[in-house]
Amino acid sequence: MASEAEVVVATQSVTIRLPDPIYQQLKRRADRTRRSVEDELLEVVATAVPVADEIPEDLAEAISPLAALDDEALWRAARDRLPTDAAERLESLGKKRQREGLTEAEVQEAATLIRQYERVMLVRAHAAALLRQRGHGVSSLLTAA
Repeated sequence: MASEAEVVVATQSVTIRLPDPIYQQLKRRADRTRRSVEDELLEVVATAVPVADEIPEDLAEAISPLAALDDEALWRAARDRLPTDAAERLESLGKKRQREGLTEAEVQEAATLIRQYERVMLVRAHAAALLRQRGHGVSSLLTAA
């Protein structure tokens, strides 16, 4: 007979004073998602805190301010794209790599462009996740060109 492992999670109570605009935004989110303000605040904190330990610092810095953005700014972030010239150059380097290989300088350039692409995609994904948590449908982001 298999036994279930018991997970013990310690919790701490914290009292914070929120400026009224932040509280009202949390309250609206809580109302939309039929949750308590406390649950919404916990979600914001839980979303922001673990990320810093799980991804490189520069990428964590790119997404850390997102939780404080309003919905309109999050939609813009969720629709952001790698600049066209950078995307075209990355594609060109990929094709050249397959055809004949890259010089060391081109390998470095490709690595930089890939990192830039990863940053954009991480910000987009995190912004979409925050929008979803706030009760928005984000399926249009999956089909956007």
